[in-house]
Amino acid sequence: MCGIAGIHLRDESLVPQLGSLMHAMVEGIEVRGPDSAGVAIYGDRERLPEDYSSVSVLNAPENLKELVSEKLPDADVTTEDFADTTFVRAKVKSVELSKVVAEVAPEAISIGTGDDSVVYKGVGNPLDLRETYRLADATGWQGVIHTRLATESAVDAEGAHPYTAGTGLSIVHNGSFANHATIRRELQDEGVEFNSENDTEVAARYIAYRMKEKGEDLHTAIEALSETFDGFYTLLVTTEDSFAVVRDEYACKPVIIAEHPQWVAMASEFQAIAHLPGIEDAKIFEPGPKKVYTWKR
Repeated sequence: MCGIAGIHLRDESLVPQLGSLMHAMVEGIEVRGPDSAGVAIYGDRERLPEDYSSVSVLNAPENLKELVSEKLPDADVTTEDFADTTFVRAKVKSVELSKVVAEVAPEAISIGTGDDSVVYKGVGNPLDLRETYRLADATGWQGVIHTRLATESAVDAEGAHPYTAGTGLSIVHNGSFANHATIRRELQDEGVEFNSENDTEVAARYIAYRMKEKGEDLHTAIEALSETFDGFYTLLVTTEDSFAVVRDEYACKPVIIAEHPQWVAMASEFQAIAHLPGIEDAKIFEPGPKKVYTWKR
């Protein structure tokens, strides 16, 4: 089942409102996924100022800030807990921060790395978690929400969405993949590492692999996914400059897209986007089967 919602702002005057718009979106999809919820937020300069990067982890040691600060003494390291997620911020590039966090906390599970994005996810009622994440206060130019009804794996933070790979790539998923185990083995043979048994992670790793190793853009990598993965699904895939939606060839999982001169939004339920400014003037449509829709910043 699961619920998906996301918004990509075209008008920078709406950047201060991103969080309030997303906060209301949760109410429209909470009924589709009561188990857990996660968000990815792009461009929030209070949470992630210029020249800072972020790493979000599960199962973090209590002294993670001290451990990272010892390795990066001049990087202004801070940590903050959001439900099951520990959010690490430092004034270094994400590649360096991610490497240090993995070194000092090898048992922690990385769930997000970004130079312009933050990720939180956890177990609980989505209406409660949106408060824990301080979602209403968020700013930025793009945001993603997922509410989960577990089917393929346990109800835990590791199974919550979004799933991420690389720097800033995030994917949320309603549905299931029938051949994810085969694709996982093929990616592992190419040296790709996994953090969970969830089928959605396979999709995230696949797209990241295509973009990095084959030099494909996001649109082309998602087209390859739609030709390779079997199942019933709707996906919202975001990066630090793009927003993309795709459904399987049968298009049986619900989704609606609204496109407005000031923004683009999608959701599993229309009620999740009905409050958006100017919705009465938006082009509203149901995406077609196996067609990739992409918007770039």
